[in-house]
Amino acid sequence: MGDPYILMLVALAALAIVDLVVGVSNDAVNFLNSAIGSKAISVKNIMIIASLGVFMGAITSSGMMEVARKGIFNPSMFMFQDIMFIFMAVMITDILLLDIFNSLGMPTSTTVSIVFELLGAAVCISLIKISNNDSESINDIWNYINHKKALEIINGILLSVVVAFSVGALVQFVSRLIYSFNFEKRATYINALFGGFAITAITYFIIIKGMKGTPFYKDVKHLIEGNTLVIIAGSFVAWSLISQVLIKAFKINILKLIIGVGTFSLAMAFSGNDLVNFVGVPIAAWNSFQAWEVSGVAADAFSMGVLSKKVPSNVWLLLLAGAIMVVTLWTSSKAQNVIKTGIDLSRQGEGHEKFKPNPLSRIVVRAAMGINTGLSYVLPKSTIEFIDNKFQKPVIELPKDKTYELPAFDLIRASVNLIVAGILISIATSMKLPLSTTYVTFMVAMGTSLADRAWGRESAVYRVAGVINVIGGWFLTAITAFLAAALVAYLISWDKVMIPILLALVAFLISRNTLLHRKKAKEVKKQQFIERADLITINGVIEESADHISEVASRVNKLYTNVVNDLANHDLNKLRKTDKHVGKLNDEIDSLKDGVFYFIKSLDETSVEASRFYIMVLGYLQDVAQSISYISRASYKHVNNNHKNLKKGQLKDLKSIDVQLTTLLSNISEIFHNRTFDNLESLLVEKQQLLEDVSASIENQVARIRTDETSPKNTTLYFSILLETKDLIAALMNLLQTYEEFHLSTKQIN
Repeated sequence: MGDPYILMLVALAALAIVDLVVGVSNDAVNFLNSAIGSKAISVKNIMIIASLGVFMGAITSSGMMEVARKGIFNPSMFMFQDIMFIFMAVMITDILLLDIFNSLGMPTSTTVSIVFELLGAAVCISLIKISNNDSESINDIWNYINHKKALEIINGILLSVVVAFSVGALVQFVSRLIYSFNFEKRATYINALFGGFAITAITYFIIIKGMKGTPFYKDVKHLIEGNTLVIIAGSFVAWSLISQVLIKAFKINILKLIIGVGTFSLAMAFSGNDLVNFVGVPIAAWNSFQAWEVSGVAADAFSMGVLSKKVPSNVWLLLLAGAIMVVTLWTSSKAQNVIKTGIDLSRQGEGHEKFKPNPLSRIVVRAAMGINTGLSYVLPKSTIEFIDNKFQKPVIELPKDKTYELPAFDLIRASVNLIVAGILISIATSMKLPLSTTYVTFMVAMGTSLADRAWGRESAVYRVAGVINVIGGWFLTAITAFLAAALVAYLISWDKVMIPILLALVAFLISRNTLLHRKKAKEVKKQQFIERADLITINGVIEESADHISEVASRVNKLYTNVVNDLANHDLNKLRKTDKHVGKLNDEIDSLKDGVFYFIKSLDETSVEASRFYIMVLGYLQDVAQSISYISRASYKHVNNNHKNLKKGQLKDLKSIDVQLTTLLSNISEIFHNRTFDNLESLLVEKQQLLEDVSASIENQVARIRTDETSPKNTTLYFSILLETKDLIAALMNLLQTYEEFHLSTKQIN
């Protein structure tokens, strides 16, 4: 009789593995950002340290497994069949939701997603049970849902955002006042005391508190409980002395040691706190099945009150889950997107900003500037000067080809990030609260960034917009998780046949998202962003600009042909798609222009004159992109407004121009791709004929208007296309002439 439920358990086990992969891809980066951003330790060593921490945390996570069994709903109110429906809905929803966020490169919370999925699925099944019971009303839903515990969890998660940001900012501000940015020049005893404090916090909150979740705790319980202050004071003295010896005798940078230990501790805290999000539901399902199987009672009649009892978790099962997490940690490409988002928003220096400003971010920045101005009037001038001196960044002289080696932030901030986040997460874990590790680590990093003055006038509006977007995504996670899990639970309860259908949908969407992610990753890799790791010589400028010109010519060629063909067919959908591709091309060229500052800084001393040439090339490319953008938009607008199609004569002229322009653009793309710049002169000779044909088409239209043309909208569109085509050709010719002159002058110099 248990066959369908055995199959459901197998499906849940498979889903748990997939959930571990997609979940770790998003969550595990929380303990990597500080070490990677500060470049304190090699990436390989960071991964080894994090992997050990994940394994240790997996063993200590059994205490958190109770959340999936009884944290959100009252199991005694549900039958075995209901519980299995809830668990299936939760796992299916969780995988899809986390994979979407991974593909977008946005950090979200696996804790929030699992809590709201359990809540949504449980509420749905509860309402179904209430509707089938005449003696119950909607008010009885609170008998099913453990609303007090659920509210406690939700409030704890929301509070963690405020606490993490505030504590991170405060600790970073104080740490910077103590250390300044010249921490190498601080007295060794300051480093030793800082090391003593940091490692003491890690030792107590991670190692000792973490042991409560293991079977070994009872052996040392009498030594720990009641001796908290003695342990903390003793640890502080011991670790401070050890730190002093390491600094003086072995010349060890204690901040790097803190970052290494902190990465281990945060990885351990993450695994101990978040493993329940990935395997807690399948383990609870297995426990439920074991209790039901021996009962001999029907699946829809066996009460699951057994889940209210504490059930010890299998350590080997937890270690297996830890192993999967570690493998994912080393191999996930999507994790890199999430790492980049966190580091970019907290980096000390300027650079390309991922997020665009929005009205709210502008208001927040203006308000912060107003508060800052107000404080400057209130605080004594001497106090402001003292603080400002502590935040003066040292000028680091590096060769231009080594600027890429600068870390996103320094060792002090990385240490504070790890210490504060580790302590907060460990406190929550010891209290059996499924605190969001993502929220804590992200908000701590944002708080320390703000306190460290990393958000300057040049970047603040972008960074604040990024934080707002990420937090908005968190609220979206909660709402989506609740509604999606409820829907999936309803579909499963409606008919069990929906389970294989939904599993097939999961497989399809995961595969599709993976393919789209790989495609996007290739496109990003193809884009030639200017912030680079090597010096740019004159030959480098030629190579860089030639690649851009070849790529733009090829894409404009395809886009122009598409517009002409789609306009002839009056195909609105294809014109809409073409317009999106045109917008993407414009955005990429704008991003190249935004990077001109970094390009010029990267030039070697003998190639500075090449900057003027490169700026002109980008200007002409932008003119070309704007022309094709206008043509595409005007054509889409014309068809979208249901105006008459162009006349046969007009279309014939446009297709003739398209054929000639295709030849020209293909030749341009080929010449710049193959670097055969000596052939540029022949293209410049051919351009006159194309311009004359465009002018002839304009004259033909004038003649049509005087004889048989009756549509003013057609005339407006047609003239717009022809005039923009002339501008496009003119921009291309200016580009070719500029390039030929630069090429000839470079040959003479060589």
